Amino acid sequence: MRSLPARSVSRHLAALTGLLLLCAQPALAADDDAPKGPAVTVLKVAKSCFSDIVEATGTIIAREETSVRPERPGLKVTDVLAEAGDTTTAGQVLARLALPEGGTLQITAPMAGVIATSTAQIGNLASAKGEALFTIVARSEYDLVGLVATADMRKLAVNQPATVRIAGAGDIEGKVRRIGPTVEPNIQQGMVYIGISSQKRLLLKASGRALIKTGQSCNVAVPLTAVQYSSAGTVVQVIRRNRVETKRVEVGLMSGGNIEVRDGLNEGDVVVARAGALLREGDPVRPVMAAEAAK
Repeated sequence: MRSLPARSVSRHLAALTGLLLLCAQPALAADDDAPKGPAVTVLKVAKSCFSDIVEATGTIIAREETSVRPERPGLKVTDVLAEAGDTTTAGQVLARLALPEGGTLQITAPMAGVIATSTAQIGNLASAKGEALFTIVARSEYDLVGLVATADMRKLAVNQPATVRIAGAGDIEGKVRRIGPTVEPNIQQGMVYIGISSQKRLLLKASGRALIKTGQSCNVAVPLTAVQYSSAGTVVQVIRRNRVETKRVEVGLMSGGNIEVRDGLNEGDVVVARAGALLREGDPVRPVMAAEAAK
């Protein structure tokens, strides 16, 4: 065989070395992008709307209450046709009374509403100055008279919708009817009247809680578990190219285990669903989408 000149051998070796390097580079790049580190559950940031809710706690009162009694003295109850809790119509006969000279007198409801209390019993005496036979909540309208923190009073406005929760009566929809002009100095709370209407009897002076919707804000949202609070501020751990990045965020309203992020994240960002101190800036991870992790 004929030997190749030394210069030619050098050229061939250089070319071969370059080719090997070119072939190795994609593999190295692929290795760099390959998932490493611990598996972490992640999710994509999505938009959501949050209601700004102000709470008021207080008691139930009748907005307007009417007492029903006869106009004459010395009458005896002979028939009772309605009782506390009944819904009445205007002119409905509630009881019959015996007149001293004979005959009967009918006691009727002066307006529609709900009978709040009744003392009418057969055989009892009734008169114009005595105890009322019936008290009626006019038009079945009630108020929750509640107290609100002073800081939240500025958010309130007449006609804002509210959900009133009353023990034993469930949830009733209502609206802000009136806002008190002053604040109780000792407790730094203001008064608000939430108007509600119910065809069933509500116990007067019963405790209730109103959730008043004062506004709405729509932004991206993440679970509360994705947010960390520290001396450095409020942060969320974002995954980019399979590595952890710590992002400072500005948070807002909360609802149903989620929190509004007003600044610092974009829709579609991938965040760690349950952030923790074990993950640090730049750590490699193997992200697993929350939907897949739940299977």
